[in-house]
Amino acid sequence: YLWYSQIPNTFNPRVYANPDSVMRAIRAYSNEPGFAKPVDRWSFGIKQADWNNLSSGVSQDFGFGVFFLVEGDLRVKYVEQNSPAGLAGVRRGWRITKINGNTNVTSSNANFIVNAVYYSNSSTFTFQKPDGSTVDVTLNAATYQENPVYLDTVYNGTNGKIGYMVFNSFLGDTTAVYNQFSQIFSNFSAQGVQDVVIDLRYNGGGYVSVSQTLANYLVTSSASGQLMMTEKFNDKYSNYNEATNFNKLGSLNLSRVFFIVSDNTASASELLINNLKPYLDVKLVGPDNTYGKPVGFFPIPVGDWYIFPVSFRSTNHNGQGNYFNGLYIDYQAADGLDKDWGDTSESCLSSVLKFINTGSFRQAARLAPVQDSRVRAANQELSAPAFKGAIGNRPRF
Repeated sequence: YLWYSQIPNTFNPRVYANPDSVMRAIRAYSNEPGFAKPVDRWSFGIKQADWNNLSSGVSQDFGFGVFFLVEGDLRVKYVEQNSPAGLAGVRRGWRITKINGNTNVTSSNANFIVNAVYYSNSSTFTFQKPDGSTVDVTLNAATYQENPVYLDTVYNGTNGKIGYMVFNSFLGDTTAVYNQFSQIFSNFSAQGVQDVVIDLRYNGGGYVSVSQTLANYLVTSSASGQLMMTEKFNDKYSNYNEATNFNKLGSLNLSRVFFIVSDNTASASELLINNLKPYLDVKLVGPDNTYGKPVGFFPIPVGDWYIFPVSFRSTNHNGQGNYFNGLYIDYQAADGLDKDWGDTSESCLSSVLKFINTGSFRQAARLAPVQDSRVRAANQELSAPAFKGAIGNRPRF
Protein backbone atom coordinates (compact mmCIF):
# COMPACT_ATOMS: atom_id res chain seq x y z
CA TYR A 1 0.00 0.00 0.00
CA LEU A 2 1.41 3.38 -1.01
CA TRP A 3 0.51 4.86 2.39
CA TYR A 4 1.26 1.71 4.43
CA SER A 5 2.96 3.68 7.21
CA GLN A 6 -0.31 5.45 8.03
CA ILE A 7 -2.22 2.24 8.79
CA PRO A 8 -2.35 1.92 12.61
CA ASN A 9 -1.14 -1.21 14.39
CA THR A 10 -4.68 -1.62 15.73
CA PHE A 11 -6.11 -2.18 12.24
CA ASN A 12 -7.51 -5.73 12.09
CA PRO A 13 -8.34 -6.92 8.55
CA ARG A 14 -9.91 -10.13 9.88
CA VAL A 15 -13.00 -8.31 11.14
CA TYR A 16 -14.05 -7.56 7.55
CA ALA A 17 -16.30 -9.80 5.50
CA ASN A 18 -14.12 -10.10 2.38
CA PRO A 19 -11.00 -8.67 0.69
CA ASP A 20 -12.95 -5.85 -0.94
CA SER A 21 -14.11 -4.65 2.49
CA VAL A 22 -10.52 -4.68 3.73
CA MET A 23 -9.36 -2.61 0.75
CA ARG A 24 -12.15 -0.08 1.28
CA ALA A 25 -11.23 0.16 4.97
CA ILE A 26 -7.57 1.04 4.36
CA ARG A 27 -8.60 3.98 2.17
CA ALA A 28 -9.01 6.04 5.34
CA TYR A 29 -5.22 5.95 5.88
CA SER A 30 -4.10 7.90 2.82
CA ASN A 31 -3.31 11.44 3.89
CA GLU A 32 -1.37 13.64 1.50
CA PRO A 33 0.16 17.08 2.26
CA GLY A 34 -2.17 19.83 1.07
CA PHE A 35 -5.33 17.72 1.13
CA ALA A 36 -7.76 17.88 4.05
CA LYS A 37 -9.24 14.40 3.60
CA PRO A 38 -7.81 10.96 2.75
CA VAL A 39 -7.14 10.88 -0.99
CA ASP A 40 -7.63 7.16 -1.67
CA ARG A 41 -11.05 6.47 -3.19
CA TRP A 42 -10.01 3.43 -5.19
CA SER A 43 -8.36 0.51 -3.38
CA PHE A 44 -10.68 -2.45 -3.93
CA GLY A 45 -11.04 -6.19 -4.19
CA ILE A 46 -12.81 -8.24 -6.86
CA LYS A 47 -13.35 -11.92 -7.64
CA GLN A 48 -10.74 -13.11 -10.12
CA ALA A 49 -13.33 -14.31 -12.64
CA ASP A 50 -15.04 -10.91 -12.61
CA TRP A 51 -11.74 -9.07 -13.04
CA ASN A 52 -10.71 -11.30 -15.92
CA ASN A 53 -13.88 -10.27 -17.76
CA LEU A 54 -13.64 -6.57 -16.86
CA SER A 55 -9.96 -6.23 -17.73
CA SER A 56 -10.33 -7.95 -21.10
CA GLY A 57 -13.33 -5.83 -22.05
CA VAL A 58 -15.89 -8.63 -21.76
CA SER A 59 -19.16 -7.26 -20.38
CA GLN A 60 -22.41 -8.91 -19.39
CA ASP A 61 -25.09 -6.22 -19.48
CA PHE A 62 -27.18 -4.13 -21.89
CA GLY A 63 -24.16 -2.18 -23.16
CA PHE A 64 -25.18 1.44 -22.74
CA GLY A 65 -24.90 4.24 -20.20
CA VAL A 66 -27.16 7.14 -19.26
CA PHE A 67 -26.88 10.69 -17.93
CA PHE A 68 -29.32 13.54 -17.36
CA LEU A 69 -29.10 16.44 -19.78
CA VAL A 70 -31.32 18.50 -17.47
CA GLU A 71 -33.78 17.52 -14.74
CA GLY A 72 -36.25 14.96 -16.11
CA ASP A 73 -34.38 14.58 -19.42
CA LEU A 74 -32.46 11.28 -19.31
CA ARG A 75 -30.23 10.59 -22.30
CA VAL A 76 -28.17 7.72 -23.65
CA LYS A 77 -24.55 8.84 -23.18
CA TYR A 78 -22.82 5.94 -24.98
CA VAL A 79 -23.59 2.58 -26.58
CA GLU A 80 -21.27 -0.40 -27.10
CA GLN A 81 -21.65 -1.43 -30.73
CA ASN A 82 -21.56 -5.21 -30.09
CA SER A 83 -23.89 -5.10 -27.08
CA PRO A 84 -27.64 -5.79 -26.92
CA ALA A 85 -28.30 -2.03 -27.03
CA GLY A 86 -25.92 -1.54 -29.94
CA LEU A 87 -27.42 -4.41 -31.92
CA ALA A 88 -30.89 -2.97 -31.27
CA GLY A 89 -29.82 0.31 -32.89
CA VAL A 90 -29.84 2.49 -29.78
CA ARG A 91 -27.76 5.66 -30.23
CA ARG A 92 -26.13 8.27 -28.03
CA GLY A 93 -28.45 11.24 -27.60
CA TRP A 94 -31.72 9.30 -27.52
CA ARG A 95 -34.01 10.35 -24.69
CA ILE A 96 -35.47 7.77 -22.27
CA THR A 97 -39.03 8.63 -21.26
CA LYS A 98 -40.08 5.35 -19.60
CA ILE A 99 -38.29 2.42 -17.92
CA ASN A 100 -40.21 -0.78 -17.22
CA GLY A 101 -43.45 1.17 -17.40
CA ASN A 102 -42.25 3.80 -14.91
CA THR A 103 -42.42 7.38 -16.18
CA ASN A 104 -40.62 8.79 -13.12
CA VAL A 105 -37.37 9.30 -14.99
CA THR A 106 -36.01 12.06 -12.75
CA SER A 107 -32.94 12.68 -10.61
CA SER A 108 -34.89 11.70 -7.49
CA ASN A 109 -35.24 8.18 -8.94
CA ALA A 110 -31.55 7.67 -9.81
CA ASN A 111 -31.22 4.46 -7.78
CA PHE A 112 -34.07 2.85 -9.73
CA ILE A 113 -32.46 3.94 -13.00
CA VAL A 114 -29.04 2.52 -12.01
CA ASN A 115 -30.56 -0.86 -11.17
CA ALA A 116 -32.67 -0.99 -14.34
CA VAL A 117 -29.84 0.04 -16.68
CA TYR A 118 -26.75 -1.61 -15.17
CA TYR A 119 -27.86 -4.50 -12.96
CA SER A 120 -31.01 -5.99 -14.50
CA ASN A 121 -31.19 -9.07 -16.70
CA SER A 122 -34.05 -7.59 -18.72
CA SER A 123 -35.59 -4.12 -18.95
CA THR A 124 -37.91 -2.32 -21.33
CA PHE A 125 -37.18 1.26 -22.35
CA THR A 126 -39.19 3.84 -24.25
CA PHE A 127 -36.76 5.90 -26.33
CA GLN A 128 -37.51 9.20 -28.03
CA LYS A 129 -35.37 9.68 -31.13
CA PRO A 130 -34.05 13.03 -32.41
CA ASP A 131 -36.91 13.22 -34.96
CA GLY A 132 -39.46 13.04 -32.12
CA SER A 133 -40.62 9.49 -32.82
CA THR A 134 -40.64 6.93 -30.01
CA VAL A 135 -39.77 3.24 -29.86
CA ASP A 136 -40.12 0.62 -27.13
CA VAL A 137 -37.11 -1.66 -26.83
CA THR A 138 -36.75 -4.64 -24.49
CA LEU A 139 -33.11 -5.43 -23.78
CA ASN A 140 -31.80 -8.69 -22.36
CA ALA A 141 -28.35 -8.72 -20.77
CA ALA A 142 -25.77 -10.66 -22.77
CA THR A 143 -22.03 -11.21 -22.94
CA TYR A 144 -20.14 -9.20 -25.57
CA GLN A 145 -16.68 -7.80 -26.34
CA GLU A 146 -16.34 -4.06 -25.82
CA ASN A 147 -14.74 -1.85 -28.46
CA PRO A 148 -13.41 1.26 -26.69
CA VAL A 149 -12.97 3.23 -29.93
CA TYR A 150 -16.46 4.64 -30.41
CA LEU A 151 -15.65 6.87 -33.38
CA ASP A 152 -12.78 8.15 -35.47
CA THR A 153 -13.21 10.66 -38.25
CA VAL A 154 -11.58 13.61 -40.01
CA TYR A 155 -13.08 17.10 -40.40
CA ASN A 156 -12.13 19.83 -42.85
CA GLY A 157 -11.15 22.87 -40.79
CA THR A 158 -10.50 26.44 -41.86
CA ASN A 159 -6.76 25.98 -41.51
CA GLY A 160 -6.42 22.27 -42.22
CA LYS A 161 -7.79 18.86 -41.40
CA ILE A 162 -8.77 17.80 -37.89
CA GLY A 163 -8.67 14.22 -36.60
CA TYR A 164 -11.20 13.19 -33.94
CA MET A 165 -11.30 9.98 -31.90
CA VAL A 166 -13.70 8.98 -29.13
CA PHE A 167 -11.91 6.57 -26.78
CA ASN A 168 -13.87 5.17 -23.85
CA SER A 169 -11.52 2.81 -21.98
CA PHE A 170 -7.88 1.79 -21.61
CA LEU A 171 -9.02 -1.77 -20.76
CA GLY A 172 -9.96 -4.49 -23.22
CA ASP A 173 -8.39 -6.54 -25.98
CA THR A 174 -5.09 -4.67 -26.22
CA THR A 175 -4.05 -6.35 -29.48
CA ALA A 176 -7.25 -5.16 -31.16
CA VAL A 177 -6.89 -1.68 -29.64
CA TYR A 178 -3.29 -1.33 -30.83
CA ASN A 179 -4.33 -2.39 -34.33
CA GLN A 180 -7.02 0.29 -34.29
CA PHE A 181 -4.54 2.92 -33.11
CA SER A 182 -2.25 2.02 -35.99
CA GLN A 183 -5.04 2.24 -38.55
CA ILE A 184 -6.52 5.46 -37.17
CA PHE A 185 -3.25 7.38 -36.95
CA SER A 186 -2.09 6.09 -40.33
CA ASN A 187 -5.34 7.47 -41.76
CA PHE A 188 -4.84 10.78 -39.94
CA SER A 189 -1.35 11.06 -41.41
CA ALA A 190 -2.47 10.05 -44.91
CA GLN A 191 -5.15 12.74 -44.86
CA GLY A 192 -2.74 15.41 -43.68
CA VAL A 193 -4.34 15.99 -40.29
CA GLN A 194 -2.85 19.02 -38.52
CA ASP A 195 -4.82 18.93 -35.25
CA VAL A 196 -6.12 16.01 -33.19
CA VAL A 197 -9.02 15.90 -30.73
CA ILE A 198 -9.22 12.93 -28.33
CA ASP A 199 -12.58 12.55 -26.55
CA LEU A 200 -12.04 10.97 -23.12
CA ARG A 201 -15.11 12.39 -21.38
CA TYR A 202 -16.31 9.02 -19.95
CA ASN A 203 -12.96 7.19 -19.95
CA GLY A 204 -12.22 5.97 -16.43
CA GLY A 205 -8.80 4.57 -17.29
CA GLY A 206 -7.30 1.09 -17.50
CA TYR A 207 -3.90 -0.21 -18.52
CA VAL A 208 -0.95 2.16 -18.11
CA SER A 209 0.67 0.42 -21.11
CA VAL A 210 -2.24 1.41 -23.40
CA SER A 211 -2.05 5.00 -22.16
CA GLN A 212 1.68 5.03 -22.94
CA THR A 213 1.07 3.65 -26.44
CA LEU A 214 -1.49 6.34 -27.25
CA ALA A 215 0.90 8.98 -25.90
CA ASN A 216 3.57 7.74 -28.31
CA TYR A 217 1.22 8.31 -31.26
CA LEU A 218 0.35 11.85 -30.12
CA VAL A 219 3.71 13.19 -28.95
CA THR A 220 5.99 15.20 -31.21
CA SER A 221 8.85 13.25 -32.78
CA SER A 222 11.46 15.38 -31.00
CA ALA A 223 10.33 13.86 -27.67
CA SER A 224 11.30 10.33 -28.69
CA GLY A 225 13.84 8.98 -26.21
CA GLN A 226 12.97 11.57 -23.57
CA LEU A 227 11.29 10.83 -20.24
CA MET A 228 7.55 10.19 -20.44
CA MET A 229 6.77 9.25 -16.84
CA THR A 230 8.02 7.75 -13.61
CA GLU A 231 6.19 5.27 -11.38
CA LYS A 232 7.16 5.54 -7.72
CA PHE A 233 6.36 2.94 -5.05
CA ASN A 234 6.59 3.31 -1.27
CA ASP A 235 9.97 3.26 0.46
CA LYS A 236 9.86 -0.51 1.04
CA TYR A 237 9.58 -1.16 -2.70
CA SER A 238 11.56 1.73 -4.17
CA ASN A 239 13.63 -0.76 -6.18
CA TYR A 240 10.53 -1.20 -8.36
CA ASN A 241 10.39 2.48 -9.29
CA GLU A 242 10.36 2.70 -13.06
CA ALA A 243 11.05 5.43 -15.61
CA THR A 244 9.55 5.15 -19.10
CA ASN A 245 10.74 7.12 -22.13
CA PHE A 246 8.77 8.11 -25.20
CA ASN A 247 9.15 5.92 -28.29
CA LYS A 248 7.42 7.82 -31.07
CA LEU A 249 4.86 5.85 -33.09
CA GLY A 250 3.41 6.87 -36.44
CA SER A 251 4.35 9.86 -38.58
CA LEU A 252 1.91 12.41 -37.16
CA ASN A 253 3.93 15.33 -35.78
CA LEU A 254 1.73 17.60 -33.69
CA SER A 255 2.55 20.80 -31.82
CA ARG A 256 -0.70 20.71 -29.84
CA VAL A 257 -3.48 18.31 -28.89
CA PHE A 258 -7.03 18.79 -27.62
CA PHE A 259 -8.82 16.59 -25.08
CA ILE A 260 -12.54 16.58 -24.30
CA VAL A 261 -12.87 15.62 -20.64
CA SER A 262 -15.21 15.57 -17.64
CA ASP A 263 -15.16 14.50 -14.01
CA ASN A 264 -15.47 10.94 -15.36
CA THR A 265 -12.09 11.26 -17.11
CA ALA A 266 -9.85 9.36 -14.70
CA SER A 267 -6.55 7.69 -13.99
CA ALA A 268 -4.94 6.30 -17.17
CA SER A 269 -6.78 9.04 -19.10
CA GLU A 270 -5.33 11.72 -16.83
CA LEU A 271 -1.95 9.99 -17.06
CA LEU A 272 -2.01 10.39 -20.85
CA ILE A 273 -2.76 14.10 -20.56
CA ASN A 274 -0.21 14.74 -17.82
CA ASN A 275 2.56 12.89 -19.66
CA LEU A 276 2.04 14.96 -22.82
CA LYS A 277 1.93 18.36 -21.12
CA PRO A 278 5.71 18.92 -20.99
CA TYR A 279 6.01 18.32 -24.75
CA LEU A 280 2.82 19.63 -26.40
CA ASP A 281 0.41 22.53 -26.07
CA VAL A 282 -2.41 20.59 -24.37
CA LYS A 283 -5.93 22.05 -24.21
CA LEU A 284 -8.76 20.57 -22.12
CA VAL A 285 -12.43 21.27 -22.82
CA GLY A 286 -15.49 19.86 -21.10
CA PRO A 287 -18.14 20.32 -18.44
CA ASP A 288 -15.80 19.75 -15.46
CA ASN A 289 -12.21 19.29 -14.38
CA THR A 290 -11.02 15.70 -14.58
CA TYR A 291 -11.57 13.13 -11.82
CA GLY A 292 -8.23 13.31 -9.98
CA LYS A 293 -6.39 9.97 -9.71
CA PRO A 294 -2.59 10.28 -10.10
CA VAL A 295 -1.97 6.84 -8.57
CA GLY A 296 -2.29 3.24 -9.71
CA PHE A 297 -2.40 -0.40 -8.68
CA PHE A 298 -2.08 -3.94 -10.01
CA PRO A 299 -3.84 -7.23 -9.19
CA ILE A 300 -2.54 -9.25 -6.23
CA PRO A 301 -4.11 -12.73 -5.91
CA VAL A 302 -5.68 -13.68 -2.58
CA GLY A 303 -7.56 -16.98 -2.83
CA ASP A 304 -10.10 -16.57 -5.61
CA TRP A 305 -9.93 -12.77 -5.25
CA TYR A 306 -7.63 -10.06 -6.54
CA ILE A 307 -6.89 -7.13 -4.29
CA PHE A 308 -5.89 -3.73 -5.66
CA PRO A 309 -4.30 -1.57 -2.96
CA VAL A 310 -3.06 1.71 -4.43
CA SER A 311 0.67 1.02 -4.80
CA PHE A 312 2.36 3.66 -6.95
CA ARG A 313 2.13 7.28 -7.95
CA SER A 314 2.99 8.69 -11.38
CA THR A 315 4.78 11.87 -12.38
CA ASN A 316 5.65 13.34 -15.76
CA HIS A 317 8.93 14.70 -17.16
CA ASN A 318 8.58 17.82 -14.99
CA GLY A 319 7.87 15.85 -11.81
CA GLN A 320 4.19 16.90 -11.88
CA GLY A 321 1.58 14.41 -10.73
CA ASN A 322 -0.18 15.38 -7.50
CA TYR A 323 -3.51 16.16 -9.19
CA PHE A 324 -5.85 14.58 -6.64
CA ASN A 325 -8.23 17.48 -7.36
CA GLY A 326 -8.16 16.72 -11.07
CA LEU A 327 -6.63 18.42 -14.11
CA TYR A 328 -8.15 21.82 -14.81
CA ILE A 329 -10.03 22.55 -18.02
CA ASP A 330 -9.14 25.46 -20.28
CA TYR A 331 -12.74 26.05 -21.33
CA GLN A 332 -16.03 24.89 -19.84
CA ALA A 333 -18.54 23.48 -22.30
CA ALA A 334 -21.61 21.50 -21.31
CA ASP A 335 -21.84 17.83 -22.25
CA GLY A 336 -24.00 17.76 -25.37
CA LEU A 337 -25.93 14.65 -24.39
CA ASP A 338 -28.62 15.42 -26.97
CA LYS A 339 -26.15 14.85 -29.83
CA ASP A 340 -24.55 11.72 -31.25
CA TRP A 341 -20.78 11.23 -31.34
CA GLY A 342 -19.09 13.34 -33.99
CA ASP A 343 -21.95 15.82 -34.43
CA THR A 344 -20.12 19.10 -35.01
CA SER A 345 -22.91 21.00 -33.23
CA GLU A 346 -22.34 19.03 -29.99
CA SER A 347 -21.26 21.64 -27.44
CA CYS A 348 -17.85 20.20 -26.43
CA LEU A 349 -16.73 19.24 -29.92
CA SER A 350 -18.11 22.47 -31.38
CA SER A 351 -16.08 24.52 -28.87
CA VAL A 352 -12.85 22.72 -29.79
CA LEU A 353 -13.48 23.04 -33.52
CA LYS A 354 -14.21 26.74 -33.07
CA PHE A 355 -10.88 27.25 -31.30
CA ILE A 356 -8.98 25.37 -33.99
CA ASN A 357 -10.69 27.39 -36.73
CA THR A 358 -10.75 30.84 -35.07
CA GLY A 359 -8.44 30.84 -32.04
CA SER A 360 -11.34 31.26 -29.59
CA PHE A 361 -13.41 28.70 -27.69
CA ARG A 362 -16.28 31.03 -26.88
CA GLN A 363 -19.59 30.42 -28.62
CA ALA A 364 -22.12 33.14 -29.40
CA ALA A 365 -24.60 31.25 -27.22
CA ARG A 366 -24.24 28.27 -24.89
CA LEU A 367 -25.08 25.19 -26.93
CA ALA A 368 -26.35 23.05 -24.05
CA PRO A 369 -27.83 23.88 -20.65
CA VAL A 370 -25.69 23.99 -17.53
CA GLN A 371 -26.63 21.21 -15.11
CA ASP A 372 -28.06 22.14 -11.71
CA SER A 373 -26.91 20.55 -8.44
CA ARG A 374 -29.63 17.85 -8.47
CA VAL A 375 -28.65 16.69 -11.93
CA ARG A 376 -24.93 16.74 -11.11
CA ALA A 377 -25.54 14.59 -8.02
CA ALA A 378 -27.73 12.16 -9.97
CA ASN A 379 -25.15 11.86 -12.77
CA GLN A 380 -22.47 11.05 -10.22
CA GLU A 381 -24.68 8.23 -8.98
CA LEU A 382 -25.26 7.06 -12.55
CA SER A 383 -21.50 7.00 -13.23
CA ALA A 384 -20.59 5.17 -10.00
CA PRO A 385 -20.64 1.64 -11.55
CA ALA A 386 -17.93 2.57 -14.07
CA PHE A 387 -14.34 1.43 -13.47
CA LYS A 388 -11.77 4.11 -12.62
CA GLY A 389 -8.12 3.10 -12.39
CA ALA A 390 -4.59 2.85 -13.76
CA ILE A 391 -3.43 -0.76 -13.98
CA GLY A 392 0.32 -1.22 -13.95
CA ASN A 393 2.31 -4.38 -14.57
CA ARG A 394 2.70 -6.49 -11.46
CA PRO A 395 6.28 -6.22 -10.16
CA ARG A 396 8.12 -9.44 -9.36
CA PHE A 397 8.13 -9.12 -5.58
